[in-house]
Amino acid sequence: MKVKYFHDSGTALIEFSTHPIAETKEINENVYIDLDAEGNPVAITIEHANLHANLPDLLYEQIGAPEPQLLLRKD
Repeated sequence: MKVKYFHDSGTALIEFSTHPIAETKEINENVYIDLDAEGNPVAITIEHANLHANLPDLLYEQIGAPEPQLLLRKD
């Protein structure tokens, strides 16, 4: 997943995959979701995101992550 912010336009782009975009749906005048051929989300675009979000701060939190697996066995 990639998050891009374009300072010149105040646009935020969240990319979930690199699949080809088959369709773009307008959620409202500032939010668009790109879908692949199976209807899976590829990206979300938020126009004027600088007016609607606290963009200088970006927090990534993974909830319910599995425990790391040991690669070496102890005999």
